[in-house]
Formats: sequence, structure tokens, C-alpha cells
Amino acid sequence: MSRRRARREERHADAGDTNRYMMREKLVSIGDDFWIENAQGDKIYKVDGKALRVRDTLKFKDRSGNTLVQIQERKVRVKDSMEVEDASGHQVAMVKKALISPVRDRFTVKIKEGPDLEVKGNIVNHEYAIVEGRDKVAEVSKKWFRVRDAYGVEIETGQDDIIILAVTVCIDQMAHD
Repeated sequence: MSRRRARREERHADAGDTNRYMMREKLVSIGDDFWIENAQGDKIYKVDGKALRVRDTLKFKDRSGNTLVQIQERKVRVKDSMEVEDASGHQVAMVKKALISPVRDRFTVKIKEGPDLEVKGNIVNHEYAIVEGRDKVAEVSKKWFRVRDAYGVEIETGQDDIIILAVTVCIDQMAHD
């Protein structure tokens, strides 16, 4: 491993102002339940993968089985979108994909009670950032974990982790359809 890469991994490992999670690529297509783990390998959130096939809903649950958020796919005329709802079914975020983009997929995230976010980078290869203006909200990368078909999500302090994780699942699902 190069010195430069070792320094980057050390810097990320020491970052006390972020939370890092391990996600599975195309986890929705698995069709089974899936756990989102933190960087230490602890199971933090359960994703009910069966729900998407049965009710067009993907549920994120805590360790006790309580639904925290759910994802609903929406088809609209100009853009594909996925809606993130709270446990009561109220919209908390909308992830929209621009259908016409010359070079890359373009995504925007409309947060119900917050600022809009943009997704920048290489989405297909899981190397991108979710930003609010010039400020990074979260970073997605395959470089942090050596597990096949997995990628990491590093979320800045002060963000709603479960909503950001749900947004990354929406992006993964829409980018790999």
C-alpha cells in the first residue's frame, strides 16, 4: 500500500466528526433482509429487502424492529424519483434523477425540512459526495472496505444518518436499474 493511501486511510480512521457505514451494492436486488453495519462491524440498521418486491416499499428498521424510514419508488413524466418517508408515511426527502444528462447521471435530493442537496462524482462506481452548496454532507466510497460488492458511506456530524443512508440506497437503485 502506498504511503499516500495509508495516510488517507489513517485520516479517515481517526475522523471523529463522521460516522461511517458499510453498505452492500444493489442490496435491493438481494430480496432478503440486510443489515447496515458501522465501521466496527456492528449491525446498526436492518433493511427489509423483501418489502420492495411485495409492497413497492423498502423499510429501514432499528435493532428492535421499529421502522425508522421507508423508500417509495415514484415514476413521473420528466424524472424518475424515489421518496423517503418517515415511519408515519410523511415525506422527508425526495431523490430525483435527471433522465437527460450528457455525461453522467445527475441526482438532486429535496429535503422536506432542510436544504436541497446535490450528488457529485462517479455514481456508478460508488465514488461520490452528497453536498449542500460547497459543504460536504456525506461521502460514498468503495475504498474504505475490502469486502466485495460493498461500499462505505461516511456522514458528517449533524446530519440525519438514516435519511442519508436511505438516500444512498435510492441513488444506488436508480443508478443501477
